[in-house]
Amino acid sequence: MKLFFSMLFLFILARENSVAQNGIVEIDEEVIFYHTYGYEQGEEWIIPVRAYVIESRIGIERIITGFFTRRRGLSSDEREIFRSRIADFLADSESGEEVIFVFDNDPNEEEFRILDSEGYRAQTDLNGVVEGYISLPKERGEELLRAQESKSGWLKLRAVSDEHTGTGYIQLIPSEGLSVISDIDDTVKISGLPVGRSFVIRKTFFEEFEAAPLMAKRYQRWEDAVFHYVSGAPWQLYRPLSEFLLSSEQGFPKGTFHMKFVPKNLISINTWSSLSGLATNENITHDQKIVQISAIFNDFPKREFILVGDSGERDPEVYREISNRYPDQIKEIIIRDVINDRQMNPERLEGMTIIPAPTFIGKANQSEGQ
Repeated sequence: MKLFFSMLFLFILARENSVAQNGIVEIDEEVIFYHTYGYEQGEEWIIPVRAYVIESRIGIERIITGFFTRRRGLSSDEREIFRSRIADFLADSESGEEVIFVFDNDPNEEEFRILDSEGYRAQTDLNGVVEGYISLPKERGEELLRAQESKSGWLKLRAVSDEHTGTGYIQLIPSEGLSVISDIDDTVKISGLPVGRSFVIRKTFFEEFEAAPLMAKRYQRWEDAVFHYVSGAPWQLYRPLSEFLLSSEQGFPKGTFHMKFVPKNLISINTWSSLSGLATNENITHDQKIVQISAIFNDFPKREFILVGDSGERDPEVYREISNRYPDQIKEIIIRDVINDRQMNPERLEGMTIIPAPTFIGKANQSEGQ
C-alpha cells in the first residue's frame, strides 16, 4: 500500500480519455468554499478566501473503486466509504473560472468577487483552486450578521457565478479573545500515523472515521473560543473530515480549516513529487503548519491561543517554535501523547499539558509488513 496514491493517479491518467469519450463524466460544476475567517483591519473585515471548482467524475470513481474492491476484497460498506473519500481526488479541476458569491439574506444582494494580492479579480489555477480575499466594511458585516441572525460571527454564502453551485461559511472574529488551534489526525480523530502508511491509508480511505475519546467534550468547555483546525491532511479530504468532525454526533466546535496543498494537475512534475510524500513526510507537514499557524497569529496579534496537538508527529516541535515566535500570545500547549513520550522522552513535552492516550508504538512493524 505504499504506492497507493501513485496507483490512484496512474489509473486516472490511463482512463481519463476513454471515460470522457464514452460520456461518463458528470458536468455539474461545484464550488467548495473552505471554512475561513475575517479579521479586523481598520474599519473593514479582511477575509481570506480559498475555493475549489470541480466537476465530478462518476465514471472514474466507479473504475477506481472497482479496482480497489477487487484488489482488497472490500465489503459493500468499505466500498462506499472508499468512493466517498476519493471523490475530490478524482474530480476534474476547473481552471480559468471566476467565482462570484453572495451572502444569504443580504438585503443588498451584493455580489462579491475574490481578489488577488494586487487587487485584481482572481481566477482558478490549473488545479481548480482560487485563493485571494474580499473586504467587507464593518457596518456591512454587522448588517449581514443581523440578517442571518448569527450570534457566533458565522456567515453563510453561496456561489452565484455562471454554472456554479456551492455554499460556504465565514466567521468574523473579533481582534481580542481566545482562539484554539487544533491538529486533526491523532488529536481529534484516530489515524495511527506513528503506525505506518498501510494503517493510515486503511483508517483514512476504507474505515469509518473514529473520534479521539473525550476530545470533543474538552473542546466544548471552551465556550467563548474560536477554533482553527490545522492539519497535514490534503485539502481533498476537507469534505469528509469536516462533515465528520462538525456533525452533531461528534460535536466538535465549528471552525476554520487549514490543510495541506496537494496539486492535481497530472501534467505537472510538482504533482508527482507532492504525491510521493503525501502520507508521512513530516518535514512538509512541519513547514506547512508553521506557515499556516503563523498567518493566523499575524492576523490576530491581540488574541490568546491554546494549541492542541499530538506526539505522534511533530506537533510539539511546531508548537514550541510558534511559542518562541509569539510568546505573549500562548496561553497553553496541550499534547495528546500517543507514543508514550511522557515516560520515554519527557523533555520533548516539557512545559506542555499532557493528555495520556493509548500508545501506537509496537504496531508499526506489523502494519508495514502487510
